[in-house]
Amino acid sequence: MEHPLPPPSSRTPAARLPFTASRRRRWLGSVVAVAVLVAIVALAWYLTHRPPLPAEGSGGDRNAAGARGDRKGGGARGGGPPSTVGVATVRHANIPVIIEALGTVTSAAMVTVTPQVSGVITQVLYKEGQIVQKGQVLATLDPKPFEMALAQAAGARERDAAQLEAARVQLTRFQTLLKQDSIARQTVDTQAALVQQLAGTLALDRANEDSARLNLQWSRIVAPVTGRVGLRPIDAGNYIAAGSATGVATITQISPIDVQFSIPQDRVPEVKERLAVDAQLPVTAWDSSRTRQLEAGTFLTMDNQIDTQTGTIKSKARFVNAAGTLFPNQFVNVRLLLRTIEGAVVIPVIALRHGPNGDFVYVVNADETVTLRNVTAGIAGVNDVAITAGLALDERVVTEGGDRLKDGARVRLGSDAPAGAAPDAKGGRRHRGGPGADGAPGAGGAPAAGGADRPRSGRHSSSEAQ
Repeated sequence: MEHPLPPPSSRTPAARLPFTASRRRRWLGSVVAVAVLVAIVALAWYLTHRPPLPAEGSGGDRNAAGARGDRKGGGARGGGPPSTVGVATVRHANIPVIIEALGTVTSAAMVTVTPQVSGVITQVLYKEGQIVQKGQVLATLDPKPFEMALAQAAGARERDAAQLEAARVQLTRFQTLLKQDSIARQTVDTQAALVQQLAGTLALDRANEDSARLNLQWSRIVAPVTGRVGLRPIDAGNYIAAGSATGVATITQISPIDVQFSIPQDRVPEVKERLAVDAQLPVTAWDSSRTRQLEAGTFLTMDNQIDTQTGTIKSKARFVNAAGTLFPNQFVNVRLLLRTIEGAVVIPVIALRHGPNGDFVYVVNADETVTLRNVTAGIAGVNDVAITAGLALDERVVTEGGDRLKDGARVRLGSDAPAGAAPDAKGGRRHRGGPGADGAPGAGGAPAAGGADRPRSGRHSSSEAQ
């Protein structure tokens, strides 16, 4: 017998208890999450908007004011601490006009020495890597076959020479009888033709003898040029044919030696003009790091056409290479000196800056403030750049530390900075634009008479390059 369910109003509260507890837990979790989020936002706002902690006494206010001054311009007109900068003095100097390029050392002559006759090698008379002289014997072939051929040619010549002499005697007799009308003219003519035939045979015998003598001479293989011998491709006892591809040695001439490099097509007219005036254009070869000069030489020639893919023209310079510092197929840095601008007004390259209005420099005034001045730059050398307008001699320009300056900013010269000033972000000391450990200016911080001409890392001054 089925029992019907009681109406909903008669159900106990315990039947609805699980649903109510679940809703309470969800609402409680949401409230906690919102509270945590509000606390994080409040903490972030506090950390980003709290005022800086003042130092002891009134110095904290001054430090805070100095920090605000640095943010406004780093020592600009406004009372902030001056920036420490390096300076250099505008001066006269000679600016070399140099074309720099990457070159490849090429041998003036590279020869694969091959025998001109075939035979068995009896001796190899050189050592691998040896410097050999022109005409020096490198290897010898077995000379016996060539000596026998020479003897046969000499014997044939002597035989035909005797026959020719006998024919000439007979011709003389026939000519005497012809004068006496005792012999037919046809016999005399036949004998004369025989004499000429034997004379030709004798000439051929002499040529064969000379050829056999030459083959015997060629059994001694000599160096055609002076140079360095490579690795030995064949050993004694092997048979080698005339004109063998490997040969008996490979000689590379290393003195003199050439360097091939490319010149931009825009500089070709200037190079041709200089060659027309002065045929000796100095060229120097430097190592891959451009720190050591390997050899000095002269410009040799240019190719007869420009490479359309690169817009350059191949050129060649020649070096004596007496010490052997240049090696074939070596990559070197080439510096071609076109001319030298005498007495130019120059500043260090690092003092010249570029802006939307063109080139400019910061000029240091007598009151240790700086003025932004537009200048016109000319030819640039390795370390110096010529200024054609905008600067006068003995003016001082900022070389280091100018990135944080503005027009009218107050500065402190590197030599005026205290010994412990200008630490970098890692706790060390600045080496560019700041003082060194002893308070002396860093690289570029000295006047032009001193540090301005000092080559930076990996670069040398133009005078050293030449």
